[in-house]
Amino acid sequence: MAERTEITAGFLPLTDSAVLVVARECGFAEEEGVALSLLRETSWANIRDRMAVGQFQAAHMLAPMPIASALGLTPLAIDTLVPMALGLGGNAVTVSLDLWARMTQSGPIAMTDAAGAGRALRAVIGHRKAEGRPPLQFAVVHAHSGHNFELRYWLSACGIVPDRDIEIVIVPPPFMSDALRSGQIDGFCVGEPWNSVAVAAGAGRIATVKSAIWRSSPEKVLGVRADWARRHEAGLAGLIRAMYRAAEWCGQPENHRTLAHILARPDYLDQPAALIARALDGSILDGAAGDLPRFFEPFARAATFPWQSHALWFYSQMVRWGQVAHTPARAEAARRCYRPDLYRKALAPMAVPIPAANAKVEGALREALPVGSTSGTLILGPDGFFDGRVFDPDELDAYLAAQAG
Repeated sequence: MAERTEITAGFLPLTDSAVLVVARECGFAEEEGVALSLLRETSWANIRDRMAVGQFQAAHMLAPMPIASALGLTPLAIDTLVPMALGLGGNAVTVSLDLWARMTQSGPIAMTDAAGAGRALRAVIGHRKAEGRPPLQFAVVHAHSGHNFELRYWLSACGIVPDRDIEIVIVPPPFMSDALRSGQIDGFCVGEPWNSVAVAAGAGRIATVKSAIWRSSPEKVLGVRADWARRHEAGLAGLIRAMYRAAEWCGQPENHRTLAHILARPDYLDQPAALIARALDGSILDGAAGDLPRFFEPFARAATFPWQSHALWFYSQMVRWGQVAHTPARAEAARRCYRPDLYRKALAPMAVPIPAANAKVEGALREALPVGSTSGTLILGPDGFFDGRVFDPDELDAYLAAQAG
């Protein structure tokens, strides 16, 4: 019998940690020869730093975080690989009850209409400026996060200038609801269950969701120390297979009730299972199951594949918002963080459908379509941005120039 590989992985109490949690709790890791230990953290900075000093071999990570490390943007740089994604979507933008009331003065807002919510927010900002009031303050979970970049993308596309019209600050996910209730912030972008926690506590209302801003969009990834991965190729492959099987389990509706109760445990999210279930069964908006079935997708539509086009889109946003200056070498470093080759190699024995390409044009699919895969049938999309733009990774320079305009 092959020797077991011991892996200690960090995670934050978020619904999109589900694949990692289920890999351990449902025995998939053990069946693949992996002794998986999970340690909960309260902030992404802690995850980043504990990875850097070697306390974690792997982690539930923000998708742009390994890229930031590769570009030298973190205090303790460590070469981190992304051999697998942990799902699509899962975030929302929640605002205080006072701001929500002001946004809806001119009429109701459909929370799946990102453009409409943006117009309503822009109108409030205009009134505040006319009254000489300070900018609204919104929180995100980390500077190098999908939350920061999708919030900024949404605001900008709606005619709102981040850092001028709205101040953006950093707050760890578990503290978002309390910060909103106390009046320290006016809104936030965070993953579940913390939007639902704020709504249930009477602290805010969901204004729009990630899947309305960018459909089928990336969120968290499995981050792995590169030095560890080189020494433990078989162990990493086993972890990838275990997590793929866990993602498939998480994606089956008949397992959602059990999954919500697993995640609700004190050592994981420590929140009511009913709140956690909202992201799983599509009742995130107003409590009716199925209202938003694609809010969080752990498995379908190649949700676990580490697309290099996702890495390059995050890189483009780092450039756009002044976190790094663009060079071809930096773009290549960002692309190399995401490792579809490791994903394919690990899953080859399972003969599952895997994308044949490493990258794709993001935002080009207006409807679900079959695409080339290693075996079987693979359906991707729809994946459109709400403003109709597309991102072609082969036209990175042109995309950056258009954003700067």
